[in-house]
Amino acid sequence: MSDQIFQAAPTRRAAPNFRVIALIVASAMFMEQLDATVLATALPTMARDFGVSAPAMSISLTSYLLSLAIFIPASGAIADRFGSRTVFRYAIAVFVVGSLLCAQSPNLFFLVIARLLQGLGGAMMLPVGRLVLMRSVARKDMVNAMSWLLIPALVGPILGPPVGGMFVTYLDWRWIFYINVPIGIIGFILVSMFIEEVKGPRNGRFDLSGFILSGISLGSLLFGFEMSSREGEGYLAVFLISTGLLFGIAYLRHARKHPSPIMDFSLMKVPTFRTSVIAGSLTRISQGAHPFLIPLMLQLGFGLSAATAGQIAIATALGSMAMKPLQVRILRTLGFRTALIVFGLIGTLGYGMCAIFQPNWPLPVIFVILFFCGFFMSFQFTAYNTIAYDEIERDRMSIATSFYSTFQQLMLSLGICVAALALHGSMQFRDHAKAEMIDFSVAFIVVTAIALLAVIWNASFSRTAGTEISGHRKKSAEDALGEH
Repeated sequence: MSDQIFQAAPTRRAAPNFRVIALIVASAMFMEQLDATVLATALPTMARDFGVSAPAMSISLTSYLLSLAIFIPASGAIADRFGSRTVFRYAIAVFVVGSLLCAQSPNLFFLVIARLLQGLGGAMMLPVGRLVLMRSVARKDMVNAMSWLLIPALVGPILGPPVGGMFVTYLDWRWIFYINVPIGIIGFILVSMFIEEVKGPRNGRFDLSGFILSGISLGSLLFGFEMSSREGEGYLAVFLISTGLLFGIAYLRHARKHPSPIMDFSLMKVPTFRTSVIAGSLTRISQGAHPFLIPLMLQLGFGLSAATAGQIAIATALGSMAMKPLQVRILRTLGFRTALIVFGLIGTLGYGMCAIFQPNWPLPVIFVILFFCGFFMSFQFTAYNTIAYDEIERDRMSIATSFYSTFQQLMLSLGICVAALALHGSMQFRDHAKAEMIDFSVAFIVVTAIALLAVIWNASFSRTAGTEISGHRKKSAEDALGEH
């Protein structure tokens, strides 16, 4: 690719180690993940301060998701126009300002507006941060870099519940948002020091019509998926999902005619990208459903306290972290295709074991099973996030990251929707108002069946897919003959 395509900053600096770049990007992911998990524990306390019911506080979560859905598709085009370092740096700043405003919120309405601003920063941080990594790290180091990138992001959900409980109990819920300030400042400084400015080619004017159509479509879909998990909101969920689908069709018609659409579906013609998006989306159904079903089952089905359920639920995050040091060796030995098939099958079937959990099972046994679920599922997500860009040209990297991030967020929300619908459907079929263990079993079976379809798609990867990234090289017949 020509050097003119990417205009680096005039002042060249020594390239930092890929681990440094990955951890800088991961600081933003850590901040967002910690913020989301800490906030969930504080909603009842915040509801009392604002004088509203606890269920009404859920809009503080959905408003953030809505902002993500609207702005993520635009992230790649904005990064190309203004530079990935500039956009990433100011995305962190916007997220921090939004956090400060959240901490100062006098009422729920103000909090929702502040969360929308936070979502704007988050929508730019995640895909642009991934773009920074893609543009800064050699292909041979990509798997390792992705592993380092995801470790701090996994620490966030582990620390979230106990940190949130500590703040609410001993300080004030506002510290949930104040904690983002020092993390964000450090991230802003490190980005300025170590990340080079890289701009992509400008392919005409910004696709404003596509931005509006995709924003309404994705916002309606995400909000509709989230509403479907609530009792008594079925009609509103159906309306929002229908609206999202209609505007989605309108966007697809628009994208066919636009020379540089904000979400370029022609990327799906690239074999490894297409397979990664489809298989990864099917797998992320289970990832989205997991944090919804596991805590509910442990509390409603097992009768455990929220604190005990939280301690067991972190097993998957710990399993995910345990996998990280092994991923490079696994991919070098097996290659992407074989590893995804084998680990995908084991991980999904392991996740399906949740359907046979019973309250009389020893809690350490359940903890171990969830640990290994996280262990095997973690490998899949790192592999999908890496192999997706194997055949993407550098001048299309920005639009590919925003496209992939959009589908990732959509499928996580769809996982909640599928799990909630299966759970409520089983309850209605069995005609009881309170969820029982059999209802959770049905939900886990449905989600597992969908995730198993990913194994079929994994088989469509080329046997040589990602060999440059993984270092795996299967010996050919010619090589074998040449040795004799």
